[in-house]
Amino acid sequence: MAPDVTVAVLGGTGPQGRGLVRRWAGAGVSVVVGSRAADRAAATASELAEATGGDVRGLSNEDAAAAADVVVVAVPYDGHADLLRSLVGALAGKIVVDCVNPLGFDKQGAFALPVDDGSAAQEAAAILTGSTVVAAFHHVSAALLDDPEISSVDTDVLVLGDDRDATDLVASLADTVPGMRGVYGGRLRNAGQVEALTANLISVNRRYKAHAGIRITDV
Repeated sequence: MAPDVTVAVLGGTGPQGRGLVRRWAGAGVSVVVGSRAADRAAATASELAEATGGDVRGLSNEDAAAAADVVVVAVPYDGHADLLRSLVGALAGKIVVDCVNPLGFDKQGAFALPVDDGSAAQEAAAILTGSTVVAAFHHVSAALLDDPEISSVDTDVLVLGDDRDATDLVASLADTVPGMRGVYGGRLRNAGQVEALTANLISVNRRYKAHAGIRITDV
């Protein structure tokens, strides 16, 4: 059963954000698409509501953040800190799920970027001192998430954070998606290597022409 919360996805018109909205809406979660442009958010929300039969609205990032209980940050890393600084008030008292991967790309492929705070999630926590930050959904293929022909997204989702209730709730949101499972992955201080692992998965996917995720054994 879907948790009785409203989830906003900031960057919900981008590939990963849009895919998460599709899956949660299809699972019965109330979802708000957030975007810098409210009209783009509304158009994406209308499309996904029709496709899934779910409860999907589209608002500006600030209004989406204010309207939700749980807010997922799914934006490119280069705009990550600026967006969060602009939403400190709107995000106060909320669970903020950071799934941003600080990555660079060159001729050799993807690589992890250094982050002064240790990770994008820790950077978020340093900015959003009035919010509860959880790191999750870093390794889920955007292509699989947003493909309506794919009925099961077979991957585990590592969920990291310092508040047990918050990490349990975010894990339960992962569990609503068929094939997906939320697995506690440690404290927020361990988010850096989880974000960086995305570069390895991109290398796997390019070599094997796949959409690889991860599975945790013996749990």
